[in-house]
Amino acid sequence: MKFYKKSYLPLFLGIACAFGIFLGAKLNFSNGSESLFASNPKKEKLNRLIDYIDYEYVDQVNTDSIVDVTVDGILENLDPHSTYIPQSEYKAVAENMKGDFVGIGVSFYTIRDTISVINTIEGGPSEKSGIVGGDRILYADNIKLFGNNVTNDSLSNFLKGKRNTNVTLTVYRPSEDKTFKTTIKRGDVPLKSVDAFYMLTDELGYIKMNRFAESTYTEFKQALTTLQQQGATELAIDLRGNPGGYIGQTTKIIDEFLEDDKLILFTKNKKGKVENTYATRSGNFEDGGIYVLIDETSASASEIIAGAIQDNDRGLIIGRRSYGKGLVQREMALGDGSAVRLTIARYYTPTGRSIQKPYENGNDAYFSDYLNRYKNGELISQDSITVADSLKFRTPKGKIVYGGGGIIPDIFIPKDTSYESESIRFLLRSGFMNRFVFNLLEKNRDFYTSLSFNEFVEKELITNATAQEFINYTANQGYRLQVKNHLPDLKRYLKATMAQQLYGSNAFEKLVNEDDAFIKKVIKISTEDASRFLD
Repeated sequence: MKFYKKSYLPLFLGIACAFGIFLGAKLNFSNGSESLFASNPKKEKLNRLIDYIDYEYVDQVNTDSIVDVTVDGILENLDPHSTYIPQSEYKAVAENMKGDFVGIGVSFYTIRDTISVINTIEGGPSEKSGIVGGDRILYADNIKLFGNNVTNDSLSNFLKGKRNTNVTLTVYRPSEDKTFKTTIKRGDVPLKSVDAFYMLTDELGYIKMNRFAESTYTEFKQALTTLQQQGATELAIDLRGNPGGYIGQTTKIIDEFLEDDKLILFTKNKKGKVENTYATRSGNFEDGGIYVLIDETSASASEIIAGAIQDNDRGLIIGRRSYGKGLVQREMALGDGSAVRLTIARYYTPTGRSIQKPYENGNDAYFSDYLNRYKNGELISQDSITVADSLKFRTPKGKIVYGGGGIIPDIFIPKDTSYESESIRFLLRSGFMNRFVFNLLEKNRDFYTSLSFNEFVEKELITNATAQEFINYTANQGYRLQVKNHLPDLKRYLKATMAQQLYGSNAFEKLVNEDDAFIKKVIKISTEDASRFLD
């Protein structure tokens, strides 16, 4: 922190030690809540030290920041996934995992100091009120929202508010060259965890999830039901890039696929207490074929799904070895609006595998594991994956599976690690493409919005010239993009980004997946009969 001075180091270390003793004493879950937070000399000692600093220390010191740094330091020395959530960040973190927030429901850029609507969020208040992509929001309740002194944070604060409160917006619509007012009642705006669901073939459905939040099972169930009504007898579950989330949501999803009383997972705490989670009678897809798509960024709850499907011989895991997070966290409030997520147990797949990768060498080594996989060739060859015979397990049908760090897929898909491919994926995630495409749409928005999705797919809207225009755009932003061997990929991603702004995330995934190696493999296996892989 910038306010630290070298002379403060002994002070901070002393506080860290005192706070570590205090926290270690308090987090004894064998005691009830009364004894956990009862007064004791260690707590009083820490409080007195902070009071001395507040009132007696020669210089002004932000003791709140000292405590924040101390908590972070303590948790960092426990394991890589015990984390501290400061009060300033807690609301945003909670909203993300809750699955919705209260507001008007728009995605926007600030273009030339004015709020420019990218699109409305499906199911949100703005969509219902008729706001469309390209609209400029000028005022909210007569409060000016344009100008160089207005930040994105303050804009969000003006648009968000309490549930069922009204906000009157003054909107300029460039496509019609008109300004109008509309009153929107703030309401729940969904933060979807199911990015897309659609049919890949007449029998094969597809669902992509980006995390496991409070609303994920409900979203998943609705998607599954819709696909079944459309004829799905097999299902591809895309968990690539999914970092996990709530285990309770995960087990409900797995329950849809497993027969009654099949083991989903079990957890074990430091005292050796084991808690088993079994499938119930509520499953509605227990006979259909299952394919789970994972990669090196699929973690935690994603790995629980992959492990349960693999260990019960229920389906095929396709992709690359998953991240390797087998620790269970519980969120605990610290009383001032902040919280910790503390690791309280390990989870195990039905065969007894722990898929947690080692973290004894510290957090830096732990989080650089991707680089190690890149260097040892594991991302392009399954033969480069290191496994230990001591961590060998067998499924009920005799298939060999391994613990010790991630789920190893049944069918391997290599990663394109070329510089060009990595560059394009970086630009897709960084926002470069979104802003470029928004500006492209603004040139003739009436034309683009007049197209049905099928018409949009058929037309060559992204030409070589458009791709070159994007390359020039990135160069002006200081990024030199080389795509000599990946021009079709660049054009596909640009068109997918355009589809997202016009039609939503479902359209985006459809176009991105058109030439995707994972999707091609799933369709091929499904067409040829996957049952032979499960013998």
